[in-house]
Amino acid sequence: MSFDLTGRSALVTGSTRGLGLAIAQALAEAGARVVVNGRSEAASREVAAAIDGAVAAAFDVTDEAAVSAGIAALGPLDVLVNNAGITLRKPIVDFSLEEWSRVVETNLTSAFLVSRAVAPRMIERGSGKIVNVCSVTSELARETIAAYTAAKGGLKMLTRAMCSEWARHGIQANAIAPGYFDTDLTEALRADPEFDAWLRKRVPAGRWGVPADLAGAVVFFASSASDYVNGQILYVDGGLTATV
Repeated sequence: MSFDLTGRSALVTGSTRGLGLAIAQALAEAGARVVVNGRSEAASREVAAAIDGAVAAAFDVTDEAAVSAGIAALGPLDVLVNNAGITLRKPIVDFSLEEWSRVVETNLTSAFLVSRAVAPRMIERGSGKIVNVCSVTSELARETIAAYTAAKGGLKMLTRAMCSEWARHGIQANAIAPGYFDTDLTEALRADPEFDAWLRKRVPAGRWGVPADLAGAVVFFASSASDYVNGQILYVDGGLTATV
């Protein structure tokens, strides 16, 4: 059993900021050669330059042709972290179809597209690690984030579908599910004194998560320490989903 990722290559989608950046840094610190991904080539290169041994691969994970070309250029990967995501807060009745589709495509369809492109080489090699970034909203709903909740719930079940199809090929597909973290996606919520007070009271840990809180879970799922763990969702949420 080892948490050492030396010699392994790892692609983290949406890793130019926020949780994705923290995940990329954690994998690099564990020894992996990290591939930083984002839509912006400039941002991807800037972040990669700041992470020891990292390289940049800028492509849109919601674009099928771009994904195919981007993954083909990278060569075989040992670890894939499907992290790319966005959210949009508004009541269901005010969602346009374009807005709904954009949220679902970024949070769910992208994981399908990138995993489908990466998996054949993992299957051929007989090993691989796929880590999907779900959310507490994979289990729990909250008003104004219906599209995000639907997408993250779908990603939870896609993780289990990957396990059922690919475990026989030596691939472990698992997910981490962050709670409320201090990132740009939650900036408006953190700035709301009422919500901030509610969250600190609701979460047993009494605080917002910080990106570094994900490091241990991600490295575990990316390493040989999790070789017999498959199709599981690990909630990194300060106890939020464990209590009422």
